[in-house]
Amino acid sequence: MIISREDRDGFVAKEDESEAVAEFFARNDCGGKRILLIIPDNTRSGPIGQVFKIIYDRIGRKAKALDCLVALGTHQPMSEEQICTRLSMTPDERKTKYASVKFFNHEWDKSETFTSIGTISADEIEQISGGLFREQVDVAINKLIFDYDEFFILGPVFPHEVVGFSGGHKYIFPGISGDDIIHFFHWLGAVVTNPMINGNKWTVTRKVVEKAASFIKMPHQLIAIVALLDELKGIFLGDCVSAWDKAADLSSQVHIVYKDRTYNTILGLAPEMYDDIWTAGKVMYKLEPVLADGATLIIHAPHITEISYTHGKWLDQIGYHTRDYFRTRMEKFAGIPRGVIAHSTHVKGIGTYINGVEKPRVNVILATGISKERCKNVNLGYMDPAKINIPDYENREDEGILVVYHAGEVLHRLADGSIPTIQ
Repeated sequence: MIISREDRDGFVAKEDESEAVAEFFARNDCGGKRILLIIPDNTRSGPIGQVFKIIYDRIGRKAKALDCLVALGTHQPMSEEQICTRLSMTPDERKTKYASVKFFNHEWDKSETFTSIGTISADEIEQISGGLFREQVDVAINKLIFDYDEFFILGPVFPHEVVGFSGGHKYIFPGISGDDIIHFFHWLGAVVTNPMINGNKWTVTRKVVEKAASFIKMPHQLIAIVALLDELKGIFLGDCVSAWDKAADLSSQVHIVYKDRTYNTILGLAPEMYDDIWTAGKVMYKLEPVLADGATLIIHAPHITEISYTHGKWLDQIGYHTRDYFRTRMEKFAGIPRGVIAHSTHVKGIGTYINGVEKPRVNVILATGISKERCKNVNLGYMDPAKINIPDYENREDEGILVVYHAGEVLHRLADGSIPTIQ
């Protein structure tokens, strides 16, 4: 396991996470301060609770306050019980040892949540995006953070379809940010396409995130986790960009699997932490690079009964389509949030839209609790999950059939470095 904290001369390795956290907070005195810890919701795996408890043991009694804000983006709010589970906290511990810790959900659907901290100019957007866009972007974030003296971001790093690797300042943008920046950089990522971004570090979208983060002047640092399921592989503590950079390097070793061939059929088994297609779409994002042209991806998730708890009404209206289905006539979809359109294109995958004819590169099928009629309505395939016998798909890689358990966090790529492209 790789564990390091930032010293004056850079990152230095420590023997275990408790020692690294202890020395980190010895150098960052939180005595008498109000501290906010920004944490992920339950759609990310990793030993968040284990590390939270180490942090609390080091500073919980010294700080004037130590509270938690869940970086929901636009996901559903978590109940107190769910947050306790996220933090590996029993109901009894919540009432006793951790009674002073306040839990907050990011209330993304309330305008009063936000305050604007700056604007990225059209000139800067044009430069960052390589000329793909030229527009001004407002940077608004949850004003709750300004009730504190300092905040720390605690969360995992994984390959990611929109920014390349998650984590770091992405827990601010979109974790606790306003609509303008969210919808802009998600659509920017969709225009570049998932295969070109996922698993690459300094993407154009990450540069937008870091530019937005440059407007945050209050002290903040990162505790970045790299884990495979709940097995901790590394933890990096320090400057938000530097710690994220090192965590992303480790994530590229832990969370990317290389295959020697493409597959005609992939059965991706979505974990129960994904409760709708908005989150379970990650199964497609992480497997698209190893799907052969004309292949079929089956997102197997019998527990899922909803397209999106937050954005379902929009997706029922527009369905799932390739990028250029939208891009060539954005005026038709002017009333649809661009982040929703981005999700649509990421799930459908790359393809073409020429002379009114859409040709997706692969076929995406839902084997979920969502009805056949609704799947058809949103332009995705349907299979009855009860009729899928998983062992029938196993041990058949030589036939071009692959089964992936806990799909959605580990990126699959081709060993020769090739990626699918739009013809």
